[in-house]
Amino acid sequence: MQYASLSNGDQMPLLGLGTWKSESRQVYTAVREAIKIGYRHIDCASVYGNEKEVGDAIRDAIQNHDVTRSELWITSKLWSNCHGKDRVEAALNQSIQNLSVDYLNLYLIHWPVSIKPEKAFAESVDDLLSPEQSPMSETWEAMESACEKGLTRHIGVSNFSIQKLQKLLSSCKQKPEVNQVEHHPLLQQQALLEYCASEGILITAYSPLGSMDRPQSLKVKDAPVVLENPVIRSIAETRGCSPAQVVLAWDVQRGISAIPKSVKPSRLLENLQAAEIKLSTSELQTMEALDQNTRLVNGSFWVMEGGPWTLQSLWDTP
Repeated sequence: MQYASLSNGDQMPLLGLGTWKSESRQVYTAVREAIKIGYRHIDCASVYGNEKEVGDAIRDAIQNHDVTRSELWITSKLWSNCHGKDRVEAALNQSIQNLSVDYLNLYLIHWPVSIKPEKAFAESVDDLLSPEQSPMSETWEAMESACEKGLTRHIGVSNFSIQKLQKLLSSCKQKPEVNQVEHHPLLQQQALLEYCASEGILITAYSPLGSMDRPQSLKVKDAPVVLENPVIRSIAETRGCSPAQVVLAWDVQRGISAIPKSVKPSRLLENLQAAEIKLSTSELQTMEALDQNTRLVNGSFWVMEGGPWTLQSLWDTP
């Protein structure tokens, strides 16, 4: 395994197991198997609805001496209905309880979008809170406090653009240490990567393989399929590995952590073994040329007529 170093010297494994879209009845077995074969980085979120089952697997793996708590890197995320000074700590404590641990390694603001506390999801424009109604600076202050109390060793964000990071950095006491964003060969976000590197912010790639099983509501007609890209498939064929391994090796080799999701034992092992593959300079350059700026999880579920968000303001694009 390869690792990324954080500010206090903690080491985050660059390959982890994602749990988005993993059904509760499958995720327990998947996490137990993942830990057994060597995964030490588990990525979770309260909104995924399966943290309790993930926690059962973590607890049982530790009790079975498959792993110790100190060997695990466990990430979770603050959902949008728990923003604000008074709600962050309770949400974090709930994830800690669900995950059967005493602390998290990393806690992220899931989206830079706030919704009313009584709503699990934004079903209408009335459920959304504007940035003025729910300032991100107040949520971040509560994140800093939770970190100071030892509830999480590190804090960060997810789905934050350069501009949103800049605004956060202008007022924070503690920098976000990680920005988890959609990242794959067809959406490389090079400017964001360079900005984060300049500020010492690590990148974690979600949907690194293109999230073929993303919800139907997120799929658009004729969307490209990352793992069917002929260049990626050609590199895989030459190397005698899978297209998924090529993509994950591409991330790891550039210091980007990736959290592919799978519940199949064979795929779990295949993904983990991607860290052993070293792409050549020419192969890396060929991969860089694949960027299409194609966002597969575009956040359109936050955009409602008369609401505070457009796709342009969400991602800070022209």
